Amino acid sequence: MVMLVQNIADLEIRRLGHMDVPAIRALMVDVVSRLPSQELFAMDDEQYLSAQIEEQGEIYGAFQNGNLVAYSALAFPGSSESNLGREFGVPESDLSYVAILDATIVHETVRGYGLQRYFHELREERARERGCRYLYSTVHPDNVVSKRNLEMQGFALQFTRHMYNGKLRHCYAKWLV
Repeated sequence: MVMLVQNIADLEIRRLGHMDVPAIRALMVDVVSRLPSQELFAMDDEQYLSAQIEEQGEIYGAFQNGNLVAYSALAFPGSSESNLGREFGVPESDLSYVAILDATIVHETVRGYGLQRYFHELREERARERGCRYLYSTVHPDNVVSKRNLEMQGFALQFTRHMYNGKLRHCYAKWLV
């Protein structure tokens, strides 16, 4: 599946596959290495990224001149332990209706183009297509841009707690009807 987005700096946006996992991980490590605090982002390993692509979700990437410059993950955790639905009180019988806006990484050279907003809309559309009812996301309290983007997309802050090996996170929810 290839989607060209002409209004976002002529970037090519497409769903990523297994062959893209090393590039996803390299971009993540590169961008996170320059963050002011390592608490701002919970890093994923290649095994997790492969599982997202294979069965538990979808990852979309933005390419500029053939290079991956941004990516965004959508998780369908089912009944796995990683299902945030439990944190929000979703009954076990409804966990299959949960989707999670997972990690988004945008290289500094393409920030300000609206990629995070575009990825939010794309992932929400995909969650609706799969029949999801609950859409969740977490963000570090100091990540002003991500918080604003979630709130602009209709997400509401539900609570704040330590997650991901002790990293403080705001937990956002949106109910899909």
